[in-house]
Amino acid sequence: MFAADAVARLTGIPGVAAVTAGPGLTNTITAVKNAQLAQSPVVLLGGGAPTALQGRGALQDIDQRALLAPHVKLVRGCAGSPTSAQPSTRRSRCRARARRTGVRRVSGRPALRRGDDPPVVRRRRGQGKSVADRVLRFYLQRHVRKMFSGGGGEASPAARAATPPAPAQPSVERAAQAISRAKRPLMVIGSQALALANEAPRIAAAVAKLGVPVYLSGMARGLLGRNHPLQLRHQRRQALREADCVVLAGVPCDFRLDYGRHVRRSSTLIAANRSAKEARLNRRPSIAAIGDAGLCLQALADKAGGTARRGRRGSPS
Repeated sequence: MFAADAVARLTGIPGVAAVTAGPGLTNTITAVKNAQLAQSPVVLLGGGAPTALQGRGALQDIDQRALLAPHVKLVRGCAGSPTSAQPSTRRSRCRARARRTGVRRVSGRPALRRGDDPPVVRRRRGQGKSVADRVLRFYLQRHVRKMFSGGGGEASPAARAATPPAPAQPSVERAAQAISRAKRPLMVIGSQALALANEAPRIAAAVAKLGVPVYLSGMARGLLGRNHPLQLRHQRRQALREADCVVLAGVPCDFRLDYGRHVRRSSTLIAANRSAKEARLNRRPSIAAIGDAGLCLQALADKAGGTARRGRRGSPS
């Protein structure tokens, strides 16, 4: 699961982890929570007990939904037939990238992954002549036939690709005007701005076009190369307190910004974030641009690039 999270962060493509039931799934909790907090698009495929044996004390049969539901965007089961697993996984990959990225968990059953019958069916086949044995055998065999019916059919069509959430134009225009009027603007760019990893070159070009001094954090480190003149590296707290306009691109006002207290109250605070909740966390922004932070930076560059009053400074003394 940690590897799937890393793949998602580096590529922007949903990482996929497949684990067995029981301890295989419970051991992913730390990695799942880590991916959730980082807003990494990840799909977790978890095994489970055969459907015919659920609730009967089967090996590793636990309530997986209760364990994972608080930490993922959606929990979805695919215990119908083998053909339901593929479209369910495709939809999950799409949903993991939609709006605020995060973890999707798909539950599969061993009977969906194996081409044979569950153990209880094999044990009962050809055994027992009583009415109860025959009824049980009929029920189990019917259950297996139903699950595997249609397994040789055509593959289902691919799920519709997720469209990155773009910020509303009025918010972008207001933010661009605020940046243009500012005498000492400052940006802080975080991991979420790189959720669309293939957009990194265009985001870097947008930052350069804006010409606003910037601090990079999380997965945004390295966005501008080694020695870009706009990048600041030290005394971020002092710089934030001196700035009259602060752009937080994919950065919440959490402990890293002293819960918003690093930004002075008289400053214009612009929060670009996929999550409305995180954009307003601990500090209500002057302008909230709800949508992909990287796309927001590109839109701001088109609107405000080259018009802001720069007077670029180096690291604050």
